[in-house]
Amino acid sequence: MRHWSTVLLGCAAALPGISALGTSPRRAPADVIVANDNRQPAGTLRGGVLTVALEARRGTWYPEGPNGSGLPVEAWGEPGRPLQDPGPLVRVRVGTTVRADLHNTLDAPLVVYGFGATKRGALDSIVVAPGETKRAEFRATTPGTFWYAGKTIPHGPWQARAEDDSQLNGAIVVDPADAPPAADRVFMISFWVQQDSTSPTGLGRATMAINGLSWPHTERVDVAQGDSLRWRVINLTPLDHPMHLHGFYFRVNAKGDGSADTLIAPADQRLAVTEAMAPGQTMDIAWKAVRSGNWIFHCHYAGHVSTHAELDTHKGVLDEHDLMRHGSDAPHQMYGLVLGIRVAPRGEATTYAAGPPPRAMRLIVRERPNVYGSAPGFAYVLGGTPDEANADAMPVPGPTLVLERNQPVAITIVNHSHDPTAVHWHGIELMSFPDGVPGWSGSGTNIMPSIAPGDSLTVHFTPPRAGTFMYHSHFNEARQINSGLYGAIVVLDRGERFDTTTDRILLLSNAGQTRNVIRGPFAPVLLNGQAQPAPIELKAGTSYRFRVLNIADEFPTLFTLARGERPVRWRAVAKDGADLPPSQATERPAVLVSDPGEIYDFRFTPAAPGDLAFRFGIPPFLEVPGAKPTVVPVVVK
Repeated sequence: MRHWSTVLLGCAAALPGISALGTSPRRAPADVIVANDNRQPAGTLRGGVLTVALEARRGTWYPEGPNGSGLPVEAWGEPGRPLQDPGPLVRVRVGTTVRADLHNTLDAPLVVYGFGATKRGALDSIVVAPGETKRAEFRATTPGTFWYAGKTIPHGPWQARAEDDSQLNGAIVVDPADAPPAADRVFMISFWVQQDSTSPTGLGRATMAINGLSWPHTERVDVAQGDSLRWRVINLTPLDHPMHLHGFYFRVNAKGDGSADTLIAPADQRLAVTEAMAPGQTMDIAWKAVRSGNWIFHCHYAGHVSTHAELDTHKGVLDEHDLMRHGSDAPHQMYGLVLGIRVAPRGEATTYAAGPPPRAMRLIVRERPNVYGSAPGFAYVLGGTPDEANADAMPVPGPTLVLERNQPVAITIVNHSHDPTAVHWHGIELMSFPDGVPGWSGSGTNIMPSIAPGDSLTVHFTPPRAGTFMYHSHFNEARQINSGLYGAIVVLDRGERFDTTTDRILLLSNAGQTRNVIRGPFAPVLLNGQAQPAPIELKAGTSYRFRVLNIADEFPTLFTLARGERPVRWRAVAKDGADLPPSQATERPAVLVSDPGEIYDFRFTPAAPGDLAFRFGIPPFLEVPGAKPTVVPVVVK
């Protein structure tokens, strides 16, 4: 289950704990649930045994701060202490025995995962009856990031949770026996959602949270320039979340599934700016804050940072009445799964290095009404091209920007649309102000504004590495990205030439914004702006570089290159613009499942003439009604 529709439609009919709007029959809450930043371990450690008492209680959760809406949910807490979201952190060293006394104060049986000897889902679950206390015990044998969770719905896996028991989550961290606990942070992703068949979005109210809070109320992570950071991230929702870091690369140290955590050898660790997390998955990443300013770490599904993840809505749509009710918190155009990072300068603030004069460019934002039904379409037009002279030109995707490594650029964005907008240079290591998040990028009083209709803004940056990147709107992303505001960036080393005969952009996106995210109809998946692209010609014996970029919003996307039903083989080259280590730059079947915000480069050399085909679309395993792959003939001559 990896999408709103598969989660809610697949569960609501069968599971009474996942209800339609306003029908949950649970008793009134008592406690206020406090956000847990996962810094303070719970329990008492004596003689190599950690004893921790946890009880599941009913409380009120305020993911949007004390002035926001309260949600009656179930959560974990230690006896006599406030309930927490996430639940109390269990942190031990290898060799420690963990004894957890689990008490159920709820009026339904509680199924608990994560405290068994093997942590293998239902095989290791514990059922605690109402009013009962049970002891669970395991010995910590392997370092890594794990989790525990509870559910009170009577059937189905833990992923079926959506409302009352959706916050019964907690982190378990096992540190090496011979080293002090790492100076790391633990971030847990959770959600709460109701569906409403009368809503235009299919949603009633919903929120998504990191460590119990939803942007703009999430923690501000304050660090100093030059700090090395290690983060553990846990996804305890039934949805995918491609987590994207602005301005920096991170190194992927480990990934796990809650029962096992696989440490990646240093020589095999790769860099990324976006990493997809499946339901129940954990990851351990490291990065260095080499530039000062404000940055964000967020899910790259536009819907997961939109009003769909905002509680003060009317059937999924934000209105003025709702904003007034929550008016003590200034309205912001992002919601949900976003962390704000503030990097304080150490010594002198980060400044632009002296270099050659910048290359001046203009990027024009256009809008046309009624492109996607009654909704407008948007487009980027490059200044100085025939498209600028043609007022009707609406190229989608936007023009590929071919830049040179270490060559400064000054790009003026001119907004001819009716919406405020901004541009994010996805994957580019740059200064904070031009990063493109209005109201946040920059530092102090020097904060980047949105670009108002009829206005313009010039941003400066110098791409420090060659590779494949992209640019896209970072204002009302669900509307503007899905309606055309995106394009590819190719950064070359000096002296290289971008040859479109052998260097192919393959950009996956959507044809407009999906209105009802539960029942559809879902916006078609496009390849290079086309629902049915023209056949592609290749030459046998010629080496091609395929730059595959994903900015589609509603689902993961499956992309294959095959002869008949059998995938051919291609060689992986890079991820998110960074070259892969030799152990990962391997030949493999030409099958790729990617999430929005991910970028992959592959090398392919057809050995002989013949007929191949690109196939792209929503993966069949999601079982979305009516979803069929689009087939693009590939003729090798």
